[in-house]
Amino acid sequence: MKKSIDYSIEHKKWLNKRRNKKISVTICQFAILIIFIALWEIAGSLGWINTFITSTPSRVLASIYNLYESGVLFYHIGITLLETILGFLIATILGTFIAIILWWSETLRKILDPYIVVLNSLPKIALGPLIIIWIGAGMQSIIAICVLILIIITIISMLNNFLECDKEKILLMRSMGANKFQILFKLILPSAIPGFISVLKINVGMSWVGTIIGEYLVSSAGLGYLIVYGSQVFKLDLVMASTILLCVLASIMYLLVSLLEKIVLKHR
Repeated sequence: MKKSIDYSIEHKKWLNKRRNKKISVTICQFAILIIFIALWEIAGSLGWINTFITSTPSRVLASIYNLYESGVLFYHIGITLLETILGFLIATILGTFIAIILWWSETLRKILDPYIVVLNSLPKIALGPLIIIWIGAGMQSIIAICVLILIIITIISMLNNFLECDKEKILLMRSMGANKFQILFKLILPSAIPGFISVLKINVGMSWVGTIIGEYLVSSAGLGYLIVYGSQVFKLDLVMASTILLCVLASIMYLLVSLLEKIVLKHR
C-alpha cells in the first residue's frame, strides 16, 4: 500500500515537472517572437535598418489594416487558402491511394519505381508553364502545380510506411488464412497511421510552397499575387504583410494537423 502511494506521488511529480517544462518552452517561444518584433520595430525607428527594404511591424500592421479597409484582405486570404486546402487534400488522398496500389502489386511497383524517382528529382516549377498551357490560366493551374509538388512525396513516403510494416505480423496473418485485402485494412493501414500523420505535416508546408509558386506564375488574386504585385510597384510593406499572413496561416494549418495527431494517437 505504501509503495502504491509513493508511486502515485512520484508520478504526480513527474507529470507536474513535464507540464512545467512544456509551459516554460511555450513561454520561451513567445518571448523570442516578442523580442524579435520589438527589436525589428526599434531598429526601424532608430534608423539602424532601411525600412524601405525591411519595413517595420507597425508598417506591416498598417498595410494589413489598409487591405481590410479596402475590403480585399479576406478575399485574397480566401483564394490562397482555398487553393492550398484543395491541393493538400487532392495530393494527400490521391498519393495515398496510388501508394496502396503500388504496395498491392509488387510487379507494378518495380515497373514504376524508376519513373517515380525521376519525377521526384524533377524541378516541378519547370513544368509550371506547360501546366498553364495545358490546363489554362486560373485557379485550376495553381492547384495542379500544388498537387504536382506534393503527390510524389506522398506516394514515396506512404509506400515506405506500408513496406516497413512488420513482416512477421504479415506472415502470421497469412498463416491464419487472411487474404491481402484483410492484411491491408487490418494491419498495413493501421500501422501506417503515425507515418501518415508525418506525411500530413510535411504536406502542410509543401502545399503552401506549391500554391505560392503557382500564384507567382499565374494569378490575379491571392497572397502570392499580392507579393508579386507589391514587389513590382515597390510596395515592400505589402510584400512583408502578405508574407507574414502566409506564416500565420501555415502555422494555424500545422497546429490543426498536430491536434489531429493527438486525437488519433490518443484513440489508437
